[in-house]
Amino acid sequence: MSVPAVNGLTHGPGSPLLSAKDEEVNLEQIRRYEDFSTVDWIQDSLHERNIRLKKVHGDYSHPGAGTGGDFASRMHNVSGIIGMVYRFFARMLEEGQTWVVFGLVGIGIGLNAALISIITVWLSDLKMGYCTTGWWLSQKFCCAEVSEEGEACAEWRNWGGIEPFRYMAYIFFAALFSFSAAKLVKSFAPYAAGSGISEIKCIIGGFIINGYLSFWTLAIKSLTLPLAIGSGLSVGKEGPSVHVACCVGNVIGQMFRKYRGSQIKMRELLTAASAAGVAVAFGSPIGGVLFAIEEMSHNFTNKTMWRSFVCALVATFTLSAMNPFRTGKLVLFQVSYDRDWHYFEIPAYVLIGIFGGLYGAFVIKFNLQVAAFRRKHLAAHGIYEAVTLAVLSAMIGYFNRFLRIDMTESLEYLFKECEGGGNYNGLCQTSTQWRMVNSLLLATIIRTGLVILSYGCKVPAGIFVPSMAVGAVFGRMMGILAKATQAAHPTSAWFAVCVPDQPCITPGTYAFLGAAAALGGVTRITVTVVVIMFELTGALTYILPLMITLLVTKAVSDFFGGGGMSDQMILFNGYPFLEKEDKEDDDHAYFEPIVNVMKRDLIVVYADGMPVPQLEEILQSTDYRGFPVVKSQTDPTVLGFIRKTELRYSLDRIRRRREDASSLSCTFQDLDGDEQLNRGDRSQTVFDNSPYIGGPPMPASNSSDQIDLGQYVDQTLLSVSPQLPLEIVMQMFRRMGPRVILVAKEGKLLGLVTVKDVLKHEAAVEHLHRQQQVSVAANTSSFQDWRDTVFNMEENAAGLEVVLEEVLKVVKGVGERVNSLLGHILGRFGGVSGFTGGNRQSSPRGYAYAETRGRDSNEPRGEEFELGGDEDD
Repeated sequence: MSVPAVNGLTHGPGSPLLSAKDEEVNLEQIRRYEDFSTVDWIQDSLHERNIRLKKVHGDYSHPGAGTGGDFASRMHNVSGIIGMVYRFFARMLEEGQTWVVFGLVGIGIGLNAALISIITVWLSDLKMGYCTTGWWLSQKFCCAEVSEEGEACAEWRNWGGIEPFRYMAYIFFAALFSFSAAKLVKSFAPYAAGSGISEIKCIIGGFIINGYLSFWTLAIKSLTLPLAIGSGLSVGKEGPSVHVACCVGNVIGQMFRKYRGSQIKMRELLTAASAAGVAVAFGSPIGGVLFAIEEMSHNFTNKTMWRSFVCALVATFTLSAMNPFRTGKLVLFQVSYDRDWHYFEIPAYVLIGIFGGLYGAFVIKFNLQVAAFRRKHLAAHGIYEAVTLAVLSAMIGYFNRFLRIDMTESLEYLFKECEGGGNYNGLCQTSTQWRMVNSLLLATIIRTGLVILSYGCKVPAGIFVPSMAVGAVFGRMMGILAKATQAAHPTSAWFAVCVPDQPCITPGTYAFLGAAAALGGVTRITVTVVVIMFELTGALTYILPLMITLLVTKAVSDFFGGGGMSDQMILFNGYPFLEKEDKEDDDHAYFEPIVNVMKRDLIVVYADGMPVPQLEEILQSTDYRGFPVVKSQTDPTVLGFIRKTELRYSLDRIRRRREDASSLSCTFQDLDGDEQLNRGDRSQTVFDNSPYIGGPPMPASNSSDQIDLGQYVDQTLLSVSPQLPLEIVMQMFRRMGPRVILVAKEGKLLGLVTVKDVLKHEAAVEHLHRQQQVSVAANTSSFQDWRDTVFNMEENAAGLEVVLEEVLKVVKGVGERVNSLLGHILGRFGGVSGFTGGNRQSSPRGYAYAETRGRDSNEPRGEEFELGGDEDD
């Protein structure tokens, strides 16, 4: 009697045995990383090593070995001139494939960025009016023949013609665009919401989120990103550009077996894609590479850096060839300065740097509070939230000249010199300078509030350009004040270097420095921002002011503590991510041995034999991803560990081959019986020589009721002494990338530790330390206490959230009263007692899953790989 097929395979008395190649393909499939788990970089490195060894021996049949198969293996061993020529071209093809893949990724990113830029500009202008000569033209293209700023354009028509119809049309299109973006995201690709940089950092670090870089996510995010920006929400496209770029890299990489079967190669490709995403967003290929080094990747080799640069360069060249703005610029706010700066302006630069640091700390703190409120109350109302924020932004922003237009367009006007066409709405006129200062100050305050509320809503949303817009309006205000001060006191010794009757201060450079300060404050990166801003302007003379401003911003940001926005969102979502910096040197959470952190209550597998029913019970009753293997119940000597997927696979095959397997016992002792296994090759499995599967009896099995599964035991496990400091263990996790580290003394198993265990310990110690600080602060009062009270990122994350909850209560109360009143009125006329409404919180299963999974502060979103020590949360 044959057994039903499982995974497309049939096994029965008359069915042929699986070949070694088929067996290996099956094992490769079951070893695929599951969703919300972490990559074991050591195992992946061994997998790459096995592929290289097979190539050396002429075997090209291994999954992921590259092009070819049996024919390639035979041709590789052919002698003579034919074999030599074949091996030469095979080597060239193998090496050239890497550059082809990176080149294709760069081209795809450049094309996608150009289309997004063109559509974004058109949708932003569509809120104000339309072009009579072509509805698909933006205002700048429609009025290309208009040379002077402010000159009337007959081809462009405003909606409604007069107020308040323009105002109503502006709000209508904002609501329409935001609704379309949120609805598409919710219905087709929930992962397209947000910025994506936090998740990309985790994915590059080894965190598996299936579907986050899929084709559907790429398509929906590319479509909804212009809609979100065109709606007027205070969100940008530069952050999501990194997510979109990595989606392009993943989609193209999956087409090649070389990258599809290797997490290490895919990590390298995604790192290069993230660099290209920043490069096309800012027109800065070198800045993109530095961003990948400083912000994204833990392990950045010279090879990865070179390939990232090539990918970023190809993407930037493609974007330049597309020329989306028809001006030769890669981004709208790309400018150049030809006037030098003066030393008397340094105090103003310092003030701008202080503002950038304060802005970053303020926005991060209160945005986390809004995120907590959103997770608690708005998880099922993403569409309503996005539309409400867009309408609110449109209603307020329409009356401010710097909030009404698109943020990238406002950056273009704010960065420009007055002598270079930068007199937008009288921005450079002396007679209107105080009115402009008032407008810029209001724009700074309102935009900051809108950024706090909008970043994180369920549409593609970045924070780079919104922060730059806030810094630019503040910096331009400082520049106008500095210019007015110099004009009021031209003979002062402070301004002695200024030439009379010639411009001395350039307010546009203050906007440029303010944008850099706000961007550095919210991201906590420095060198990358300097290079990006330099590539945007090409002005070497402003490198020193830029460095001064960002150093002050960095100092202020570090004074208030905490990481950048992406780091804080990683902590907020509970991702198992190790910070890049080695903070163990001065962090009290790492001053103790690993024995105080390890997990002691373990479920282990005994190598001398365990009944099949007992093993199956362990698999069914636990959520662990693997189990340590020890010699016996009385001898806890560590032999290795076995993954849950491989153990389940082997037991399923035993059950399919023998119906009554309850009397069988599985041992794990033949660890070194196969010479190929010592090289990491598991193509010859236990089922090829098991008496119940076929073939000769196993030498290691002396009883007919025993099957040895020792070849599935992984012996490459890291083991440390219980007295090893925690900081050293953290360096091992960070640099080597294991999923788990066993703690053993003289070979005897004591416990194990994972990344999540260390992060939990760190959080507990920091919480205790903070409570001690609060108790001490109750008896004293100082500026340090005020700083911790105002800008603490975790303990004080309730102020704005409480305010929003009170507002929500008021809105619900008003809504209920309105509903009751309408129901009473309609009940009199039509017999309707009221609006029952029904349950409107239903959503597609995938969306609800993405909204709720891991959103509890006590439940990390990702499931860390655990080996018999801790259940997956």
